[in-house]
Amino acid sequence: MWRTAIKPKWLALLGFVVLVLVIFAQLGLWQLNVARDTAHEEALAHSSSQPPIALTDALAPHQPMTSELAGRTVTVHGRYDPQLQVIVTDRRLDGQPGYWVVTPVTVEPGGAHLAVVRGFTTDPASVPAPQAGDVQLSGLLAPGESAPNEPKPLQPGQMQTVDLAELVNVWPGALYNAMLFPTDQVPAAPAGITHIPPPDLGSDGFAWRNLAYALQWWIFALFALYMWWRMVREEHERLALAAGGPPADEPPAPADLPEITDHAQTKERTP
Repeated sequence: MWRTAIKPKWLALLGFVVLVLVIFAQLGLWQLNVARDTAHEEALAHSSSQPPIALTDALAPHQPMTSELAGRTVTVHGRYDPQLQVIVTDRRLDGQPGYWVVTPVTVEPGGAHLAVVRGFTTDPASVPAPQAGDVQLSGLLAPGESAPNEPKPLQPGQMQTVDLAELVNVWPGALYNAMLFPTDQVPAAPAGITHIPPPDLGSDGFAWRNLAYALQWWIFALFALYMWWRMVREEHERLALAAGGPPADEPPAPADLPEITDHAQTKERTP
């Protein structure tokens, strides 16, 4: 069979298969790296280690938020606008169901709005009004949330997610493409609303779907090698049959034994 395999046409096909193996192996490694998501974790670690920066120096209104800014501590000066406050439904804090209270701050200078997650409540009807006048905020910058997969009918002023693409059509003027989880505020926030700790913006763990994609690429690579071996074997068997004998790697068929007739058996029993 190896004599068949080293023929020029099969060696050329083997070279192509090896190229496919290399490409598919690299694609599998790429999907494995995506599953690990180490770059995202490193970017978050770098952001959290940086000193606070003014929001107006880090991000402009409507500017796309980069991964380097996710988890960055920023300072904000402005005024709350309670008339534009929204309630985000189906939230939990320490296992307790409730709502997020999201109020925009009109950032100075510039006058653009920034969505601020003021806190958590179990009764949206009893949420205290935000502080009047100027406030100085410090907190964690985070990207907005995606639109809900299954929209539900809600009361006016409520949302299922902090969808900035929806808020830009509700809040007048310019909007920052981010939201803020405050860690400090001057003057202090009023009582009656529970502070929400800054969220963990890291990945949800190992991305098993991408790991499955990596395994698929490696399986495709092994299948390509198997198909080359199968075609070489079929060619070898075809040539062996054409030569009038079994393939060289198959044992010869046993010789036929002479047929013993009843007459011969009778003769042997005769004394």
